[in-house]
Amino acid sequence: MPYASAAELPEGVRANLPPHAQDIYKEAFNNAWKEYADASKRRGIESRDEVSHRVAWAAVEKTYVKNGATGKWEKK
Repeated sequence: MPYASAAELPEGVRANLPPHAQDIYKEAFNNAWKEYADASKRRGIESRDEVSHRVAWAAVEKTYVKNGATGKWEKK
């Protein structure tokens, strides 16, 4: 279920990430969705959806960090 726009992202992503981080999430998710279509490319028994969300969060965390004091995601 690739996302065509940031407006389609899960509520938790839209509500917490700044717009640029949402774009990173969307692009990473969509790329992982294509890459892991074949179950043999995935580790363990995770679904395509689970793997794609993990990849998307990892991509966000390369550029953004959650501020422990404010709870907001900020650019590194």
